[in-house]
Amino acid sequence: MSEVKKIATRDSYGNALVELAQNGADDLVVLDADLAAATKTGTFKKAFPERHFNCGIAECNMIGVAAGLSTMGLVPFASSFAMFAAGRAFEQIRNSVGYPHLNVKIAATHGGISVGEDGASHQCCEDFALMRSIPGMTVLSPSDDVEARAAVKAAYAYEGPVYIRLGRLATPVFHDAQSYTFQIGKGEQLTDGNDVAIIATGLMVAEALTAAENLAKEGIHARVINICTIKPLDEEIVLKAAKECGKVITCEEHNIIGGLGEAVAAVLSEKCPTKLRRIGVNDEFGHSGPAAALLKQFGLSAEHVEAVARELVKG
Repeated sequence: MSEVKKIATRDSYGNALVELAQNGADDLVVLDADLAAATKTGTFKKAFPERHFNCGIAECNMIGVAAGLSTMGLVPFASSFAMFAAGRAFEQIRNSVGYPHLNVKIAATHGGISVGEDGASHQCCEDFALMRSIPGMTVLSPSDDVEARAAVKAAYAYEGPVYIRLGRLATPVFHDAQSYTFQIGKGEQLTDGNDVAIIATGLMVAEALTAAENLAKEGIHARVINICTIKPLDEEIVLKAAKECGKVITCEEHNIIGGLGEAVAAVLSEKCPTKLRRIGVNDEFGHSGPAAALLKQFGLSAEHVEAVARELVKG
């Protein structure tokens, strides 16, 4: 996949906001916590300056402002780094957005280990767990540029609170923009295979596809499933994969506690007990370093997915 075009999903976010506003989303407003250049909402600010609000380095207040704007019939997208959006502003999201079930969209960039040199303080690997715990919160984690644009537009059209995790690192674009359709709550089967199911989200989907391609050369046929909507989880596609493959691997750039792996494990343990291996950050903090090197070090790579699949299938 090295020759495939790569785009960071944070760039997709900024571009999708502009596209929405240009195509009739007159109620769309964008809030930022003094990070417009990094979250890429600067793209929207340039095109629609009167609808972009810099709330300063005050994420908790930003969420409160977004909640208020939503009660006036507007659709606010509140933007910051995942560590600050999901972490610092958790109470405000829970009490001011989740509890009254307001129509606020939280767009969190710089999620996961791939934040790289910014280090452990900014490498948020707990956001899925935090946001999943809020009743009524929809949690999205798009895998590439095409899916990220579609997810942002779907979040705008959806009535209710939505959390979208977006990445800093440029990732391969493998979806076809002309034929791709997105629906909140629906997973996507990308490859056929009945030896093992690899259920992935975010940038790990591209790694899973590479792993499946390499495994096929060894006679191991992996079914790759892309889960953009972590909550509500598409139980149907997960259970079908478990029943037909008998072995499941989950892959996420998140702590193995509280994220996609646990969501899948909960469904399988109750409805279809299946051999399961979770690939993610193993309940530890990251550290500063080049994004690609960190992903490899923490086992968030195609090579590690392949190794786990071989062990699971041959074991």
